[in-house]
Amino acid sequence: MRTAKLYRYELPMDSGVILREQRLTVREGFVIELCCDGQIGRGEVAPLPGFSVESLDEAYAQLVEQLSYWQLGQELALDALHPSVAFGLSMAQMELDNTLPAEGCFQAAPLCSGDPDELLPKLAGMTGEKVAKIKVGLYEPIRDGLLVSLFLESIPDLTLRLDANRAWSADKAAQFAKKIAPSLRQRIAFIEEPCQAPGDSFSFAINTGIAIAWDETLQHAMRSEDFSLHDLNGAKAIIIKPTLIGSIERCTSLIEQAMSLGIKPVISSSIESSLGLTQLARLAHWLLPETIPGLDTVGLFAAQLEVPWPGCELPVTPLSSQSLIWQC
Repeated sequence: MRTAKLYRYELPMDSGVILREQRLTVREGFVIELCCDGQIGRGEVAPLPGFSVESLDEAYAQLVEQLSYWQLGQELALDALHPSVAFGLSMAQMELDNTLPAEGCFQAAPLCSGDPDELLPKLAGMTGEKVAKIKVGLYEPIRDGLLVSLFLESIPDLTLRLDANRAWSADKAAQFAKKIAPSLRQRIAFIEEPCQAPGDSFSFAINTGIAIAWDETLQHAMRSEDFSLHDLNGAKAIIIKPTLIGSIERCTSLIEQAMSLGIKPVISSSIESSLGLTQLARLAHWLLPETIPGLDTVGLFAAQLEVPWPGCELPVTPLSSQSLIWQC
């Protein structure tokens, strides 16, 4: 017998979380719970404000429809659904089928800001490549360039991933690059979407030798029916955020395409709860065991949900304390 439940969660965020110039005080989303023959599978559906094309209400409408189909034994047409819905449903089904390995890659690239000394303890606990991430584009590009240089000069074995979220014009991106010595630029693994226009980001990579990664550009391109990764030129890496991309099957196909083209795929979070984040860590270890994922976002929350992130001391909120809004 098949049964399904749908919870709506609300988790308080750290006061400093800003998305697209909007402060995010509460993270809202849904958790699917599928039950069949004594097995349980869960999946998180949490459209990210300012980034997802679908709203919470639109995701809810699709979830109720699809869960009703599932309960009747019908196959789900995931590719026709909103990305967050397709991802959550596919993850719940995978857990239910016990096909998602239990082992996870919890060694996420730590997010750092101002002081290299604060990063050193986190790097000391990492095995293999020492990778960290810095958000740039929030301040003046010259300041960002000086900060990146400081980290690279202070920690000789450090590799940085940078994320600009399309914050700069071509001129501002050039100002940033001028503050980083050419000898240091190869230790920037990539910078995600440095410029407002993808063409300017491509030119930035050619002119500076600093590798770029597609994030928003990838999400936009994948909405086209004739999408081909071959058409996204010039990037060393692509950032795969399943909540914004779609089902696990779609993410797996994208990873395979990228690797065949010599492009590095990196699984990253869209600020999911600890429940969804731990599933992403398991997915990353299964699909990309040699690549450190971008999952260092649990610290943006003031509380965890049901499944704790290893080593995180934030209080854990049980799923049962959240609103059960639908079941069949």
